[in-house]
Amino acid sequence: MGLSMYRIRIADADDEEIAETLGDLHRLTFFDCAVMPQFELGTWWLAYHKDDPVAFAGVLTSTYARNSGYFARVGVLQGHWGRGLQLRLMRAIEARGRRIGWDSIVSDTTDNPVSANNFIQAGYRLYEPEVPWAWSHTLYWRKRLR
Repeated sequence: MGLSMYRIRIADADDEEIAETLGDLHRLTFFDCAVMPQFELGTWWLAYHKDDPVAFAGVLTSTYARNSGYFARVGVLQGHWGRGLQLRLMRAIEARGRRIGWDSIVSDTTDNPVSANNFIQAGYRLYEPEVPWAWSHTLYWRKRLR
C-alpha cells in the first residue's frame, strides 16, 4: 500500500456523521487511554484509504503557548501503521498554522516512543513550557513555523 493509496481531507466536525467517524476512530486508536476530544473545537482531518477513514488528527488554538496551535490528537488504525500517516497529518496541521499566521505548533507525548520519534522526524524539538500542562513525565514538543 503506497502513500498514494491515502487521501487526507479536512473534516467538518459539525457534520454529525463526520463527528461520529472521528469518535469511532478515537475509540479504536486510544481505547480508554485518553479523554474523547471535543471535535467541535479546533480543526480536524481524516485520512482515508479508498473510502474508509483510517486516521485522524486535530489542532486547537493553544492556551499554553502564545500565537501557537496545540496538536491535540492523532490516531491511526493499527492496520495502517508504518505508512507515514501521522507525519502527513502533522504536515497538514503545520500548513494550516502557517496560513493563519501561528508562530509554532506545540504538543506533548506520554509513554509513546513511536509518536515521539515521529515528532523528531517531523522537525519538532523538546522544550520546557513556562507552565507544564500534563504529567510529570510528559515530553513537550514545539515546532517553529516561521
